[in-house]
Amino acid sequence: MPENSNAKILIVDDSPENLCVLSDLLQTQFQVRVATSGEKALRIAGTAPHPDLILLDVMMPGMDGYQVFEHLRADSATQDIPIIFVTAMDSDEAQLQGLDSGAVDYITKPISPPIVMARVRIQLELKQARDRLSHQNSWLEAEIARRMAENELIQEVSIRALAHLAEARDPETGNHILRTQGYVQELAMALRELPGFCDVLTDKFIKLLSRSAPLHDLGKVGIPDAILLKPGPLTPEEWAVMKTHARIGSEAIEMAEQEAAGQVEFLSLAKEIAHWHHEKWDGSGYPDGLSGESIPISARIMALADVFDALISPRVYKAPMSYGEARDIIASWRGSHFDPVMVDVFLKHFDVFCEIADRYSDLVMA
Repeated sequence: MPENSNAKILIVDDSPENLCVLSDLLQTQFQVRVATSGEKALRIAGTAPHPDLILLDVMMPGMDGYQVFEHLRADSATQDIPIIFVTAMDSDEAQLQGLDSGAVDYITKPISPPIVMARVRIQLELKQARDRLSHQNSWLEAEIARRMAENELIQEVSIRALAHLAEARDPETGNHILRTQGYVQELAMALRELPGFCDVLTDKFIKLLSRSAPLHDLGKVGIPDAILLKPGPLTPEEWAVMKTHARIGSEAIEMAEQEAAGQVEFLSLAKEIAHWHHEKWDGSGYPDGLSGESIPISARIMALADVFDALISPRVYKAPMSYGEARDIIASWRGSHFDPVMVDVFLKHFDVFCEIADRYSDLVMA
C-alpha cells in the first residue's frame, strides 16, 4: 500500500458532476471530503484533522477560489496545506495567476484522470517530505536545546564545585557563594535601568556575571592556612600574601581559558571578577590600584556584594554586623570604596538584599 494511502484530500467545487468525477477517481486511494462552496471549504479545512491537499475550483459563485485561497493562507492552521487549482480556464494568464498566488499546481478541465492522479501523488509526496523535514528540524532543535541545557548545568555544577573547593578552606563562609551570587544579580538587574549601564548589562551579560560570581575568591586555595584562618590581625607581610589571592585566582582562570578549545565567555568575566573585585573607586584597592570606571563593571558589582556579605557574616576575627550597620558602612564608603551610583542603587533596593541574605542564611543550613 502506498505511503500516502491515508492522505486526506478536500475537493472544492460548486458542480456536483465535477465533485463526483474527482471523488470517484481519488477515493479509491485516499480519504476524500468534498465542499460545494468556499465557506464550507474553509470550515472543513480549518477543522482537525486538516486536509493534506486541497483541490480548489477557481470559478465559484459567492467566494471564488482565489478568495478561498487567501483565507486559507491567512489562517495559521491551514496556511501550509498545498493547494491545486482546478478550473476550466486554460489560458496562460489564468495559470500564471494561480501559480503566482502560491498554488502548488494548476489542473484544467475537462480533467485527465491519469494526470490528476500523478499530480496529486507528487504533491502528497512533496508534503510528506516537507513534514518529515519539519519534524526532523523540530527534533534537532529540541535536542540542541536539551544538550545546551545539559552543558549549562554541567558548567554551573563545575563552577560551584570549584567555588566550594575554595570556600572549604574557610569553613565560616557557609552560604557566601549563594548570597553573593544573589546580590550580584539583583544589583546588575537594577543598574541596567540607568544610563551608562544599560548597554553593558544585557540579559546575557547578567546571566554570565551571575554564573561567574562564585569564582571570585578561587585564589584563596593558594593562601596558607596560617594566614587564611588566622584569628587575629594580619601582619603587613601576611597581608601582602593574602592579597595575592586575586592574582592567583585570575591566573588560574586564564590558564583554563588558554586550554579551552574555544572562547568561553563566562571565564572572561570570572577572570575580571577574581582579579579586580578588591579594587576601590578611589584607587586605594589592590592588586593594581585601579580607580573609577577603569575598574570593570563586573568587578565593581562584585566588590559591593562581597563586602556587604562579609560585614553581615561572622569571621574568626569578628562578630557579624546587623544589616543596618552594614548598610551604613556601605553608604559611608560611597565614592571612596564603591562606585557611588552602585551604592545609591544598593540603598534603594536594600530590602531585597536583606531578603537574599535571609534566604541563604547560614543559620538555616542543614
